[in-house]
Amino acid sequence: MGKRFYKVAGGAIRLFTRRMKTEWEEPFEEGPCVFVVNHAGAIGPADICTKFPLRDKCNPWINNGMLETKAVPAYVRQDYWWKPGSFFAPLLNATVPYLAALVMPFILKSVKYVPVYHDQRIMLTMRQSIRVLQRDEYLVIFPEQPSGWLSHHNWINTSWLRLGELWYRASGRALKLYPVHVDYKNGVFKVAAPVWYDPARRFMDQEQELAEKLSKGLRGE
Repeated sequence: MGKRFYKVAGGAIRLFTRRMKTEWEEPFEEGPCVFVVNHAGAIGPADICTKFPLRDKCNPWINNGMLETKAVPAYVRQDYWWKPGSFFAPLLNATVPYLAALVMPFILKSVKYVPVYHDQRIMLTMRQSIRVLQRDEYLVIFPEQPSGWLSHHNWINTSWLRLGELWYRASGRALKLYPVHVDYKNGVFKVAAPVWYDPARRFMDQEQELAEKLSKGLRGE
């Protein structure tokens, strides 16, 4: 039922919403990799899952707070779904989180995904991510940190980059990271040249360098 819903919903989104082109800075080479994408509001993840040309092999990281009905209301309230202090904020606060709890887990679970935990279960996230890569499929990660309504900090979360170290241990291969800028002004997914995790270097020695390269690609620079 879930997969059928995703197929129908994805087709409807492609049919009735704006088309997105994809521009590659370098030709894409198949194989396990991570697409690192700017969030572009709630629409960015939805479009990557329904309009990106490699969507059938993409497995987005999804916060577990949006996958469990009981956890959704608290997650929605702290995720800036509406402008704080606006006239309708009290009404939205009393209704939207509970409406989201009714529909979001069902919708999100219809997608091939990796649940993201922010406690000791983070290793479950990492292990499932490694299994995705071992199938020669792709991870999609949105590392930006919200700073308010419709805005994000100019830095990205980097703890997930340790996935490069784990992937090397599991496969003996370096992990390829593609920065993707979702450009709605021009209707384009801009995929920058891949950034490689260097297994010969310590994580802490390359963390900032990787973050800067990926952030630049996320901004479409």
